[in-house]
Amino acid sequence: MNHFITSEQLKTQLGKVVIFDCRFNLINKTLGREQYRAGHIPGAYFLDLEKDLSSETGTHGGRHPLPDTETLSKKLRSAGVNQHSLIVVYDDSRMGYAARAWWLLRYFGHSQVLILDGGFTGWISAGGAIDRREPTIKNGNFKASLQEDWIVNRDDILLAGSSFTLIDSRETKRYLGEEEPIDPVAGHIPGALNYFWQDATTEQGFIQSDEVQRKRWADLTGRDNLVVYCGSGVTACVNLLSLEMSGVKAKLYPGSWSDWCSYLPK
Repeated sequence: MNHFITSEQLKTQLGKVVIFDCRFNLINKTLGREQYRAGHIPGAYFLDLEKDLSSETGTHGGRHPLPDTETLSKKLRSAGVNQHSLIVVYDDSRMGYAARAWWLLRYFGHSQVLILDGGFTGWISAGGAIDRREPTIKNGNFKASLQEDWIVNRDDILLAGSSFTLIDSRETKRYLGEEEPIDPVAGHIPGALNYFWQDATTEQGFIQSDEVQRKRWADLTGRDNLVVYCGSGVTACVNLLSLEMSGVKAKLYPGSWSDWCSYLPK
């Protein structure tokens, strides 16, 4: 199954597909919206990581808990999403946020989702047009059908013990606990393996080939019960994308390290 659309292909589909701009910055949380207002792909609606693609945080559950089903469904309907709409998502962060949207939409039961290969920078480089106007509110008929068996929580991991193969998607320094710029405790879940999410793409934000993806996961061939996590269940979705390209099934731990470490002494 193809999960991507090129800028040249998207140019021919403007007005025929539903587009979501998913640009975001974890440090400057209003930057994505500001970039969107400064110029976006014509017809694109904006999805905010923390307001649309996540729900409010609590003591536990991680920094980006999965969004409320009806809240996101309403947002999708207002962009005209119907049950059979083809959706295109993009960002400018090597698919880190677009992949969250890609995974979430499919988790919500909508399979027709493509990621713009190369993101917004690739679109500009390909001579794609930009627009500053926000598209009008529409009235789609999207209805969610959650794929509940796609996720696990902390209790599931504790109960499963070593029967789960845990994949930590963060950069090695964070995995090793050598530095932790965001969460209050450094380290990783015991037994987890480290596969950095950015290895799935090029520095320019284009997806690596299927062959490269398969080589990334060659050491896990034959393993069952793969569970992927990162800091807060966002960039782990790039590894889920990479695994799917390799024909490997895996689940997401949405709370990820930010949930896990919330139970540890500070």
